[in-house]
Amino acid sequence: MGPVLLAGALLGAVVSCGPADPAPVAAAPAPAAPVPSLWPLTGLDSGTALPRPALAVKIENSVQARPQTGLGAADLVWEEVVEGGITRYVAVYHSTLPAEVGPVRSVRPMDAAIAAPLHGLFAFSGGQPAFVAAVTDAGTQVVSNDSGAAGFYRIDSRPAPHDVYADPATLLVQADPRHLAAPPAQFEIAGPGNEPTAVTAGEPAGSLALTLSGVSHPSWTWSAPDGHWVRAEGQTPAVEADGTPLRAVNVVVLRTESVDTGTTDPAGNPVPETVLVGSGDALVATGGHTLAATWVKSAVDQRLVLRGPDGNPVRLAAGNTWVELVPTRTGSVTVG
Repeated sequence: MGPVLLAGALLGAVVSCGPADPAPVAAAPAPAAPVPSLWPLTGLDSGTALPRPALAVKIENSVQARPQTGLGAADLVWEEVVEGGITRYVAVYHSTLPAEVGPVRSVRPMDAAIAAPLHGLFAFSGGQPAFVAAVTDAGTQVVSNDSGAAGFYRIDSRPAPHDVYADPATLLVQADPRHLAAPPAQFEIAGPGNEPTAVTAGEPAGSLALTLSGVSHPSWTWSAPDGHWVRAEGQTPAVEADGTPLRAVNVVVLRTESVDTGTTDPAGNPVPETVLVGSGDALVATGGHTLAATWVKSAVDQRLVLRGPDGNPVRLAAGNTWVELVPTRTGSVTVG
């Protein structure tokens, strides 16, 4: 019996050591789609662009200043009422740097609240010491023509004080170590495959007619073929110096209070301040639609937040945005 058992054992060993069925080969996981790198102020693809700080520039908007240079390249443009009812812009450049911007004018009291959340540079020409100090105290790096900063120059084709222009690239290279980072997003932006809130929850609209003061009546008309709102000053199309129409993917209207600062400009006109820390009504225009909203800004250095009727953040479309600061008591907004 012993040999039989041994043979059986050997046979079992041979069988157990035979070639095994090949193990199934797991399919290699599909490579993950690359996550796009987006410009924070527009939500557009930045490609391989190097990070750089945001540059805010104070641009004039009197009749003598038109047409301006470089406004169309700005990621954000804020329009504010200053003395005499005229308006000025704070144009914010990040994704695109034009070769020239201007006319560059002086700082105003509400500019600190506009520029501080960007954590970048603010360029201007002139301003009362208290207004300049407010910008610096808010954490923004001041780049001033009056202090001799490089990048400013005067052109021969316009009389003073409408003749100060600037080279944004030269302004930016002066960023100190504390102001080199890219800015955080200032508004919520709908990501790829998502619709902006005004389109999903708003009403169709073709135009916005605004009154900022007795002498300022900008309007915006929706142009479906190119997906932009097109600006006019009253009945006159608003264009750049090269004739390019001024356009915006998003127009954000903020109803704001205006207070007297107790100061005057060189001509003796009272200098108003738009109050931007607080809250108020808003209107968001995107994609041929408008949406009633509210805005809130908790501090000078905090970004302004837009919320829809449901209390959720309002998402803008990817692209440039113009912000209109319309006084609650003397201004008006008409949707057509």
